Amino acid sequence: MRKILILAALPAILAASPALAQSATGTVNIDGSVAGRCMFTLPNATISLGELSLASNGKLDVSKVNGKTATLTGWCNNTAASMTVTTTQLTTATAATAEFDNRVDYTGTATANAISANDSSLTAGAGTASTVGQFTGNIVVVLSAASSPTNGLMVAGAYTGNVQVTLSPSL
Repeated sequence: MRKILILAALPAILAASPALAQSATGTVNIDGSVAGRCMFTLPNATISLGELSLASNGKLDVSKVNGKTATLTGWCNNTAASMTVTTTQLTTATAATAEFDNRVDYTGTATANAISANDSSLTAGAGTASTVGQFTGNIVVVLSAASSPTNGLMVAGAYTGNVQVTLSPSL
């Protein structure tokens, strides 16, 4: 009787046993990427300096340049993002003779993410790069250290120059 009972229960025991079931698992891997990039959302600004010379002696009025600011807006998404500044002298096309200057030199400093980079127009090329990392927001450009080559009289004319701020996603 015991044999019959065990044999009768065997199909129920086999059906409930997970060891006899077969399963398989497949996996879908998902990947993607975001390129390191920097962008300006407000890429241009103007600093209008007005009359550059002192009315009393015709020489450069450094107060017209020093401390003047403009704000650009941008962002970088890479922790290794860097910023460089390149300044060009303020010049006029009018030639300068002895005792006159037709150029204004200065330093441009840009600050982004509490990090500054600068360049002087006295040397060609960009200044040293500074790591600004990931940031979004204002990039404040300040002019300083204005001078003319001989501290001579300023030649009449329209003067132009610029400060270029370059954001790079990595050093």
